[in-house]
Amino acid sequence: MSAEPLPPQPAHPVDLWATVDALWAWLDANQAHAGREGLLLRVLKLSEEVGEVAQAVIGATGQNPRKGVSHTWDDVQAELCDVVITALVALRTLTPDPEAVFARHLARVAERSSGGGSDR
Repeated sequence: MSAEPLPPQPAHPVDLWATVDALWAWLDANQAHAGREGLLLRVLKLSEEVGEVAQAVIGATGQNPRKGVSHTWDDVQAELCDVVITALVALRTLTPDPEAVFARHLARVAERSSGGGSDR
């Protein structure tokens, strides 16, 4: 099975949630595993992306003497963006309304951070 091309890129400014939904639809149409296994693999993809952030930080700081400085801080930024995108697509996989779920959670975190809420 050949993968369909990525959906067309939206005009600027990018509509975050429409783009997340388009990426989710594209991944769903081209996934090798469906159902619970597909869901678990999509969430597991986050670990892979976080590992790429770590690799980029190590490369940007030259911490691996065998490789030296192999990445830039721009690479770290790009990898962090990949983590965010992957997380939002995983969230979309779990709910048809990720924007509302995320907004509610962000509000709770903001409240908690300002000292006005519980730890959950």
